[in-house]
Amino acid sequence: MKLAWKQIEPFVKNPDIKARVILVYGPDDGLMRERTRIMGKTVTPDLNDPFNAVTLNTAQLLDDPARLQDEAGAMSMMGGARLIRIEDGGDKLAPMIKDYLQNPSAVNLVLIEAGELGPRSSLRSLCEKAKNAAAVPCYVEDERSLAGLIRQTLQEEGYNISSDAVPVLAASILGDRGRVRSEIEKLIIYMGTEKRITLDDIHACCGDAGAQTLDNLIYSVAGGSPEPALKAYTTLMDEGVPPIVILRGLQNHFRRLHLTKARIIEGVPAQDALKMLQPPLFFKVEDSFRAQLSRWSLVALETILSRLALLEAQTKKSGVPVNTLCAQAFLAISAR
Repeated sequence: MKLAWKQIEPFVKNPDIKARVILVYGPDDGLMRERTRIMGKTVTPDLNDPFNAVTLNTAQLLDDPARLQDEAGAMSMMGGARLIRIEDGGDKLAPMIKDYLQNPSAVNLVLIEAGELGPRSSLRSLCEKAKNAAAVPCYVEDERSLAGLIRQTLQEEGYNISSDAVPVLAASILGDRGRVRSEIEKLIIYMGTEKRITLDDIHACCGDAGAQTLDNLIYSVAGGSPEPALKAYTTLMDEGVPPIVILRGLQNHFRRLHLTKARIIEGVPAQDALKMLQPPLFFKVEDSFRAQLSRWSLVALETILSRLALLEAQTKKSGVPVNTLCAQAFLAISAR
């Protein structure tokens, strides 16, 4: 079954019993793992329970095709349902899953984790069309959706966050849903008994090394510093930061430059134009941002935004050397 956007969250919290195989896929690895965890816990509260849960990968199943039927058909020694979780799923599994769906377990659940799968993916198509399977997409959320999640999660914990702090926190974790919980937990520990969270608290608590490295990359690219830009990009790749997160960060930064530049051209004083930005500029980068406004013309900013949008589209195609394309683009922009 193929889920409409509004059906996804209700399905994740209470999966349709008819779906005996659930494919969870998409570019947001953190969101994928969170949704897999939530659905897995509807089967067994302990995902590491050796009697009620097993984790396999594609290589294991391809080496031993009968393994899926054996695991999915096995009865739990402790009673109840078993969870069969398959990591790094892909189209090579499609024939095996198709065979399994002919006679699936009525009790045990098969959960498949996969990365980005295009509309032509045989595994995705199979799970979308089968009446006894489902496909759950996990796309990178925009800042508005993430902001709503942040507010809701903090409210459930008894905290109130200021309106100017929410977009800053959302921007810092955009592209990785998995960081939401860890950042909020870190924030709660930092706040202690103080229940009102301000922008200063976000800057003090959530400026971790990964976010700082991303900021270094963004300001190096926009500031015309190729070597620091490449160094920061290499560090982010080593840390496993998805390229889409970096691209979205750069696009957001250049959109802010473009908006501010356009306002100044229209006659708004530079200082007022800077104050109009939402989320507001962190005071430590204001001078750098001003220098970038002087460096780039409005036309140049539009050209860069078009290039970054095209690059994002290219990275979503299979077989594309994403890291190389991104490195080349970042160096070219910073060297202009």
